[in-house]
Amino acid sequence: MTERELLVMAAKAADDKRAEDILALNMKGISLIADYFLICHGNSDKQVQAIAREMKEKAEENGIQVRRMEGFDEAKWILVDLGDVIAHVFHRDERGYYNLERLWGDAPIENLQSELSQ
Repeated sequence: MTERELLVMAAKAADDKRAEDILALNMKGISLIADYFLICHGNSDKQVQAIAREMKEKAEENGIQVRRMEGFDEAKWILVDLGDVIAHVFHRDERGYYNLERLWGDAPIENLQSELSQ
């Protein structure tokens, strides 16, 4: 599975659980951590956990090992490390506070609309 396919898989998993404002940043050449950051949010602790759980399940179904998942119990900011893609699943209030989109403002935004509308 390519990095882009992994990104789309994670974005679809988030979309399936009704994550809001799904955004992907292309981190190639900017960060050594991952090729893409996927950022989204849910409106409750339960929804944030459901989004992260769905990402993990879809990854495992596709033979991708989740390297790490942090923040699941608190459900304010869950980080799902899929290797080339790191997903940041925020609670709505936390997303505005941390504002990763601005922090990594030099990273190009990947358009996922066509894949998510399929």
